[in-house]
Amino acid sequence: MQTALADFIRDTPEGREADAILRKCVHCGFCTATCPTYLLLGDENDGPRGRIYLMKQALEGQEITDKTRLHLDRCLTCRACETTCPSGVQYGRLLDIGRKLVEEKTARPAWERLKRRVLAEVLPRRSLFALLLMLGRLARPFLPARLAEKVPAPRPAASAWSAPRHARKMLALAGCVQPALSPDINVAAARVLDRIGISLIEAKGAGCCGGLRYHLDYQEDGLDDMRALIDSWWPHVENGVEAIVMTASGCGVTVKEYAHLLRHDPAYAGKAEKISAMTRDISTVIDAEYARLEPLPEKKGGRIAFHPPCTLQHGQDIKGLTERVLARAGFELTPVPDSHLCCGSAGTYSILQPELSGQLRRNKLSALASGEPEEILTANIGCLAHLQSGTERPVRHWIVALEERLG
Repeated sequence: MQTALADFIRDTPEGREADAILRKCVHCGFCTATCPTYLLLGDENDGPRGRIYLMKQALEGQEITDKTRLHLDRCLTCRACETTCPSGVQYGRLLDIGRKLVEEKTARPAWERLKRRVLAEVLPRRSLFALLLMLGRLARPFLPARLAEKVPAPRPAASAWSAPRHARKMLALAGCVQPALSPDINVAAARVLDRIGISLIEAKGAGCCGGLRYHLDYQEDGLDDMRALIDSWWPHVENGVEAIVMTASGCGVTVKEYAHLLRHDPAYAGKAEKISAMTRDISTVIDAEYARLEPLPEKKGGRIAFHPPCTLQHGQDIKGLTERVLARAGFELTPVPDSHLCCGSAGTYSILQPELSGQLRRNKLSALASGEPEEILTANIGCLAHLQSGTERPVRHWIVALEERLG
């Protein structure tokens, strides 16, 4: 793709990165076949190729309109297009640059600005989110059905966390919304890793990974969250923890990109590179150490459908690993058509784009239910809560099901 970036951005780090990404695109359109919004809407501007053209025009100094912002807002950032692209176009990184520019050059309606600001202030703050969630659950019986479905029901109380007793230690991110929505996830991960001979610990004061605010286009606030998390983790890194284990694939893909996102920060670039290199999804840890879990109890694991989050299969390029672990553990995995497509959660997308998100959830639940599973398992808290709000069938994190299977 030929480019002629405008003077205001051409010689900036963002401009040089955007130019390199744009030049890789060969207009082939393979990406449209796996883009959830293009498949729903059939509009070229609601597919990766069209959005790339819109961002190219913005970067070249052409007029940026509310329509430009609308089409970029509709993108889920699922990155299925990156998996499909034969030219290696880093669409997600281009979108971060394009959205920042469009946000600066256009004015959102006051109601939209307020919604985004509230989300950016509430969700990353664990205690505040937990308090509001508790109040929402108390009020749930009196809310309209459409609003009530946004308030997740309580999850079973978490078991006791395994005390750190092994020489091998790994760090876990508690995160911001996960402890309130499903406190059993990290506890289950700690109990499974304890069986392997690894102690899982959480760093005191470690909060949001930064992904929420960064992708709401409060990018500087998001970067500050990333720096704060690095500060919380760094003493443990210096004391020799083996790895940083992610039980939420959405946080995992963000933390793995710290090295890129903070590369121009002289105070944090080196630390960010180290943190990214140490970060592993829980599935990779369990798969590598699985022999230490055997033999398993004789009972069967049950019939399940697994939903691989986009942040796992496209963002982190981890495909089939969790399914292999579950199969080895005795679960019967049902076939899921179009498993590469997004469920519609996508961070705050389900709140900001409820109609599109709802259509995607219905499609995904239909696909997951087609094999008549007893329950649905997934690997990200956002997908879990979003899917559960649309079905009576239980939806759980796979590590919780595995820990239960181990007895």
